[in-house]
Amino acid sequence: MPTLKVTVGERDRLDQRTRSRIETAQEGEALDDAQPVLNFDSYAELSRLLSPKNLELLEAISEHEPESIREAADLVNRDYKQVHRNLTELEDIGVIEFSGGGSGQAKIPMLTYDGLEIDIPFGSPNGNIGAAAP
Repeated sequence: MPTLKVTVGERDRLDQRTRSRIETAQEGEALDDAQPVLNFDSYAELSRLLSPKNLELLEAISEHEPESIREAADLVNRDYKQVHRNLTELEDIGVIEFSGGGSGQAKIPMLTYDGLEIDIPFGSPNGNIGAAAP
């Protein structure tokens, strides 16, 4: 599994990189293996991903490979509904995915990446990066 690079306020630079890669592909040139990137517009958005509860869930999934959301909730000693909500948010941003979950089957949370590489710039060209609440 690759490592997910997480950035804040880098949308313009990432958009330019994407356009450049599209042009390279259209010209028939080989593309290097690009590291997947998840960009947040603000530190507040990033802090949701990096909340202690989410990090604890990701660590539990990595170490124990739970066979269901309920098992993941048991591993972190938390309520099923809270864990389900957190895992759904992590799925929405692509950090985890679910396997199974068909009729009568448990949804198995699985990591999409083997780690997170956090790239936080101090200062922004457009000055629009919001601060996270304490």
